[in-house]
Amino acid sequence: MHQTLPKRQEDIGLSPHELKFRGRHRSPEVRMTVFDIGTEDVTETIIHSVEELQSYKDKLMWLNIDGLHNETLMGELADRLHIPAEILSDVMEPGTRPQTEEFDDGLFLSIKMMQFDETLNQVSINNLSIVVMSNMLITFQEEHSSLFNPVKERLKKHNRRFRSLGADYLAFALLDVVIDNYIFILGVLGEKIEALENKMVLNPDRGILKIINLFKRELSDLGRYIKPAREMITSLVKNDGDFITRKNYKYFKELQDNINQAVELLDYYREILYDELNIYHSSMSTRLNDIMALLTVFSVIFIPLTFIVGVYGMNFKNMPELQLPHGYFIVWGVMLLIAAGMLWYFKRKKWF
Repeated sequence: MHQTLPKRQEDIGLSPHELKFRGRHRSPEVRMTVFDIGTEDVTETIIHSVEELQSYKDKLMWLNIDGLHNETLMGELADRLHIPAEILSDVMEPGTRPQTEEFDDGLFLSIKMMQFDETLNQVSINNLSIVVMSNMLITFQEEHSSLFNPVKERLKKHNRRFRSLGADYLAFALLDVVIDNYIFILGVLGEKIEALENKMVLNPDRGILKIINLFKRELSDLGRYIKPAREMITSLVKNDGDFITRKNYKYFKELQDNINQAVELLDYYREILYDELNIYHSSMSTRLNDIMALLTVFSVIFIPLTFIVGVYGMNFKNMPELQLPHGYFIVWGVMLLIAAGMLWYFKRKKWF
């Protein structure tokens, strides 16, 4: 799982209006892709300069930007689209907390997007920034991702619906995919956690404890991003600005229900892990008690045997039993009878 990088020393004290990239280079180049949402179809075009956006003026479009490190490009976007510098400064800091902020010409959203790689069996985390404007949606990603391919397919099949509902509906569709991936990733991890419980009952070894701690750490990492996302979505639903239309309000309410479900799953699997940890300690304690009980049984059996051997190991001359021709075999027989009798008694009492 990719972690958010700590703040670098050179970034301390920078002005919130300064357009400086504060993250890690994940994309070798910045790529801008425009989706022109027309009445008949959707065209996808890669552009190389901000000036090319002029031809899409007064059209509903989605501009997706992969790569955040081109500071000159960000400055041109701020001038051309009238996006405040402090907004784009937050865009260029991938470690920013999920948030929502409204400005004169639009609405800014930031959230962490997660994608599960089945081949590597790991989760990648990237920052997603969204700017919703009257006829335009702009998304900023740290690197190219296939996460939004389902939205692109829907966009091409139902372009009239997207065009009629506007840029805020497209923002909902993207956020919905992000949150659905939260739930999917939690489900994948939850299956492993539930399977661990069965394994732990059968064989509660020390390796289980290591796996439980690993799952606890992964859930904590996911919670660092999912819970702030819920705060952002809740704030977005309560927003009464002009960029979330009343007709699309119900969709964002559904988004809130989905993120609440993700948080509930997070808390549910965390409780399961705590229960499994308690079961592990209980199992290990029971196992230790069983071992101690077995050792105690053998210790108790050897007490009378040790006594007999100690008595007949004394060096007194007047010990009649020492003169018996079969005394050695008689003592062995007595000791074996005592040991067998005690084992039978302990077994009957179910002490082992």
